[in-house]
Amino acid sequence: MNNHRLLTGLVAISLLSATVRAYGQNERIVSLEEIFETAEANSVRLRPSFTAEHEALQEISVAKSQLLPDIEANLSLSYIGDGFTTKRNFSDSQKAPIPHFGNGLGINITQPVYTGGALTTGIKMAELKSTAARYATELQRDNMRFSLTGFYLDIYKYSNLRRVVENNLAQARKVLAEMQARYEQGVVLRNDITRYELLISNLELQLVKIDNTLNILNHNLVVTAGIDENTRVLPDTTILNRSLPSYGKSQWQRDAYDNSPALKLARSGVDMSRKAEDLVKSERLPKVGLQAAWTIDGPILVEVPPINRNLSYWYVGVGVSYNLASLYKSNKALAKSRTATQKSIEQLEATRGDIDLAVNADYVKYLEAYEELKTQEKSVELADRNYRTISTRYSADMALITDLLDAVNSKLDAEQQLVNARINIIYYYYKLLFTTGKI
Repeated sequence: MNNHRLLTGLVAISLLSATVRAYGQNERIVSLEEIFETAEANSVRLRPSFTAEHEALQEISVAKSQLLPDIEANLSLSYIGDGFTTKRNFSDSQKAPIPHFGNGLGINITQPVYTGGALTTGIKMAELKSTAARYATELQRDNMRFSLTGFYLDIYKYSNLRRVVENNLAQARKVLAEMQARYEQGVVLRNDITRYELLISNLELQLVKIDNTLNILNHNLVVTAGIDENTRVLPDTTILNRSLPSYGKSQWQRDAYDNSPALKLARSGVDMSRKAEDLVKSERLPKVGLQAAWTIDGPILVEVPPINRNLSYWYVGVGVSYNLASLYKSNKALAKSRTATQKSIEQLEATRGDIDLAVNADYVKYLEAYEELKTQEKSVELADRNYRTISTRYSADMALITDLLDAVNSKLDAEQQLVNARINIIYYYYKLLFTTGKI
């Protein structure tokens, strides 16, 4: 039994010391705001969103370029074979020599004047897509920030838990030393010492688990934020001392309606659907454009015999086109576009409802965290008082070892819950910021 405990202790201590050594590299206190800034500059998670924004901006330039005139130039060189002529009944065939070298050169310029709104609507659609891409980036950024907040606050929580366990472990070792001294005096049973040694072993194992969790959380944080992986992030302890806003739920909801990227994205979806309707409607309208052309061709084949000369001509004018098929073909496309618009509107309402539910839940949890903190502070006070009482009674042989162990466990649990309660206030505050698009 003693050898087993010794081996367990050596393994736990070796794992703990290795973890501590690993954690002792490049420690740096970093605020949450600094992590946000670093992540936006370095994180690979945002790069596709930034690229999508740039692509959407380029689409605007492409759409605007459609307003420019179309210029078409053509050049042709050809070999023309001899022809023949016949009567109308295909008799009396006679050879018709033709100059064999043919050439053609032409330039055609068309400037759109009126397209039924297709070009301007296309530009507006590209601008809406660019706006939507920006909102999508904001949403991705907020998601990343909230993930980083979770890692950061968990590191803070487990760091505090580690200090709580260390303090309890030091206190437990002090009690164990006193018990061993009393055992030598014959006033404490060996079984009591064994049970307290088991408590110490559990606390040592808990330290190892906490250190492993801190390693995982730190790795997740630095990789997500694009920080050097050899850096150990130490949370800024002043975060708990900040004066947090105390305004009501209605203000949080107004902030969400104004700032939530999810709502902005849903609104832009409605706008794009309506513009898609306008594009379909533009197909029913005529297209008007200014045209100018110059052509030179040779030889002149419309004459018999052909004239071995070049014929050049130019013209300017107005071209009008109308797709008659759009009168019966665009009905279904327009119905589809209107259905898509209705779907976008319904999606916007659903998103607004989800935001309302999320803000309400987060606000209730935010207030609950304050109440939980008050309760846990009182619990720690009572658990500490109970531990001191039981410890004194145990020293006077007026309490059992089970009573002392229960008091220790209650004190440890209360202190751990107090740490969680303090962190929960900050967590639900940032959760509200995330839900309302203000993180």
